[in-house]
Amino acid sequence: MFSYSNARALIVVPTGLIAGACALAGCTPTLTVTTQATDPTPLVSISASPEVGTGVDPDTQVVVEADLGRLTQVSVLGPQGEVPGILSEDGSRWTAIDAALDYSATYTIAAQAADARGRVDTMNSSFSTLEPEKFFTADVSPSAGEIVGVGEPIVVNFNKKVANKAEVEAALVVRTSQPVLGAWAWRDNRTVEFRPKALWPGDMDVQVDLNLTGVQAKPGVFGKANTTDTFRFRPSMVSVVDANTHTMNVYKAGELLRSIPVTTGKPGFETRSGTKVLITKERSRIMDAATGGTSLESPEYYRVNAEYAMRMTYSGEFVHAAPWSTGSQGSANVSHGCVGMSTANGEWWWNQNEIGDVVVVENTPRIQGDDGNGLTVWNAPWDEWLAKSLAGPQFTKPITSNPGAQELVDTPIFTSASNS
Repeated sequence: MFSYSNARALIVVPTGLIAGACALAGCTPTLTVTTQATDPTPLVSISASPEVGTGVDPDTQVVVEADLGRLTQVSVLGPQGEVPGILSEDGSRWTAIDAALDYSATYTIAAQAADARGRVDTMNSSFSTLEPEKFFTADVSPSAGEIVGVGEPIVVNFNKKVANKAEVEAALVVRTSQPVLGAWAWRDNRTVEFRPKALWPGDMDVQVDLNLTGVQAKPGVFGKANTTDTFRFRPSMVSVVDANTHTMNVYKAGELLRSIPVTTGKPGFETRSGTKVLITKERSRIMDAATGGTSLESPEYYRVNAEYAMRMTYSGEFVHAAPWSTGSQGSANVSHGCVGMSTANGEWWWNQNEIGDVVVVENTPRIQGDDGNGLTVWNAPWDEWLAKSLAGPQFTKPITSNPGAQELVDTPIFTSASNS
């Protein structure tokens, strides 16, 4: 609590005591007064940042402070209306909670503060933000509203090369309905991807905030706007193919649904071992060996109509029904790299799976790394993935209804309507 004193202290000695003392001493009675001065306490004052001016970086955070008092009113107005903020516990500091200001915009600040004796100070100021000449934008995959399998990484593609990767990466926020440890990794100077150490948990909502306003991809090239993207992971579907036992075990949310006899690639055409993500789904597809480089005269050439086909790699590995190889399914590998099964099992499996679900192939001599032949991010060891990240591992944040807002402590929002 503030305490003030500008008074001069008055000390009065009772006259009766003085008279008695003088009678004993034979003196004339007098009244003695002493005074004591104290330094005056300065008045409350208000300051704000940014100060009055133009060309302010939109990434600047607005702060209003009271010296020797408490803020009683704060109003920051811009083109989108009033900017919300939070007040410190002692009432001396107001901080805006929006992630960024608008470009080419004027903001006005009006504030009032009072001290413990009721003395008041007011402040009115304004500033304008800069108008960039060049912008960059970004797109997110999965797209807004999609429901995908747990193998999908979050991919952000930029329309211009990014030099300030650390600044841009720090502006990307992944939010989930349950916390997940993951990391961003740069594939190149226009693409950054986010994945957990292991596969995503299933049945989970995701929100991706791109807080790019005020962020520079390189000097003079600013993020066009803040955007948000929301999608959902469906319940986990993972199929594990063992080329040695010629079986596929199909798991939903970790529970084994079915064990299916299959055939995989024969010698010279081995299916790649690794974690693959389903990238297309087709009721039927013409499989032509010529697309893989096999000549029409080769005894290995084929052209067949495969039902219930789902693609695993861009180079042509599929999971599909293969009624022509039922005699080998469960006992031998006879395909040209695809995973084949009976028509009945193929139809059932096709109905269980969607794009983004996962197929893990094991025990073949041909290994698939994070080579971009499909969505192969899960084949990168975690330490290699982190080596391509500037921010390092991080837990996803809770989903918020205010995309772009900073993380708040348990402090009330304080605007001009508040009065403390």
